[in-house]
Amino acid sequence: MRLSPLTVDVLVALGQVALLVLIGPEAALVGWSDLDARGYVLALLVIAPTAFRSKAPLAVCLVTYAIWSVYVTAGYWPGVTAFGPMLCLYTVALQLPTRTSGICTALLTAIWFFGSVDSQDHAPLPLVAAQALCINALVWRMGYLARRSAELARKTRAEQHERARHAVVEERGRIARELHDVVAHHMSVISVQAGLATFVFDSDAKTARTALGTISGTSAEALEEMRRMLRVLRAQEDDGEVPDAPMPGLDRIRDMTDRVRAGGVPVEFRVTGTPRPIAPGVELCAYRIVQEALTNVLKHARQASATVELHYRRDHIEVSVTNDGEGVIPDRVRSGGGHGLIGMRERAKLYGGTISIGPRSAGGFAVRLTLPTSARAAPPGDDATE
Repeated sequence: MRLSPLTVDVLVALGQVALLVLIGPEAALVGWSDLDARGYVLALLVIAPTAFRSKAPLAVCLVTYAIWSVYVTAGYWPGVTAFGPMLCLYTVALQLPTRTSGICTALLTAIWFFGSVDSQDHAPLPLVAAQALCINALVWRMGYLARRSAELARKTRAEQHERARHAVVEERGRIARELHDVVAHHMSVISVQAGLATFVFDSDAKTARTALGTISGTSAEALEEMRRMLRVLRAQEDDGEVPDAPMPGLDRIRDMTDRVRAGGVPVEFRVTGTPRPIAPGVELCAYRIVQEALTNVLKHARQASATVELHYRRDHIEVSVTNDGEGVIPDRVRSGGGHGLIGMRERAKLYGGTISIGPRSAGGFAVRLTLPTSARAAPPGDDATE
């Protein structure tokens, strides 16, 4: 159990009383006058205020100094009560500005020295002056360093709290981009399928039913993605609960291309190399970039066919999405939310990857992504964009 500052101060004061009882009778053995009743009363009065030094450090310090001045002027042994004034000086140096603690240091040194003027037989004055100056300066220095350490610790905690707050804000921004990607992709598919169903509703009932089935499945999946994102947001505020369903990865790219193909855009999906387990974050990054690229094809590349290629390399994966249509007009892709191409670049940079986005020389548009799969990611500055 942690003790309160007042409890600690009282215990320290009681310790000084115990010290007084133990070594007070030895005053005569070191050349000082015996402590009589008045001496013990003055000694107790020096000790008593130190029980409240944390509550009012400067007031307790000045009161202690005043009583100790009377004590040492009366010719009693300073050593038996010196701990109290030095403890008050330490507390002032710990809690108050340097100028205030410096004045208290000088005052205690003067009391220590001039209280010994009438006791020249006990020690040479230069030695007394050196002791008073050095010991009190050391006590002040200890309090000063403790105060600076406490200030540094508070500053460090504040900076850590601020970094944690920024990390939460950035994470929620990332989740917002995730939600945008999910909703934008599924809404694009639903919009296309709804238009197709309306167009063929009377002439081709089978195609209309297929389109409505795609709308039903896509909308259900979009709702599930939104529920997953909401669980992530609530988990940050509640008890740390994590979503029970996995985030989409490379194994779901084929399902995505099937939905886009059902939406009216011919899409070919090719995989080369040996598939292997990839870090979930890398898989999610690749999935979302492919999703955004195909969404842009649905929105902006008229009468296009697209190709999605996934290449497994030794220490990285390569993903490309190309189309042979009219391409994506950059000004139209930069929506007010600013999530499209910017979001792709942010994701690639986050995972140490490189990405190029732009028109193809043979016509159409291409998005090419490279993501490291080794433990050491590429430096953030290596991302390439076109």
